[in-house]
Amino acid sequence: MPVGVVQGCVMDCRVVVEAAVPVYDVETADEAVRIAISKTGEMLNPDLNYVEIETGTRTSPGGEELPPAFIAADEALVALRLQMDVFNVDREEHASRVARKEIGQRLRNIPLKVLQVEEMERESAERSTAEDSDDGDVSSDDATDA
Repeated sequence: MPVGVVQGCVMDCRVVVEAAVPVYDVETADEAVRIAISKTGEMLNPDLNYVEIETGTRTSPGGEELPPAFIAADEALVALRLQMDVFNVDREEHASRVARKEIGQRLRNIPLKVLQVEEMERESAERSTAEDSDDGDVSSDDATDA
């Protein structure tokens, strides 16, 4: 074991990051959201195709829930939530920095804010990784049966 590494201090985390994605030449909030998700997916793929993209939430100062897109003069700012699993980090702050760096490198000039960092159970993370690798394997026998 390397010097300075204490066994058991490594953890896996799920990090949720909010992104403010600008979209141009739109008329409706739904259109802005669709374009923002598509634009974000294109910027993240293929390197970060495992990042989940969802619409974010906004609230007014009075606590009223607002649509995820703000439109003015046919331009929109869309709130998106990006979820990423980060493995083998030593603490939640480290997971937060890794996610911001990885996502931020691909989403140039898009403001990001870490909303949540949650430690994942080690066994379930290993199990889901093994299941994900099994899902993509289709034998030639399976393909002919379909």
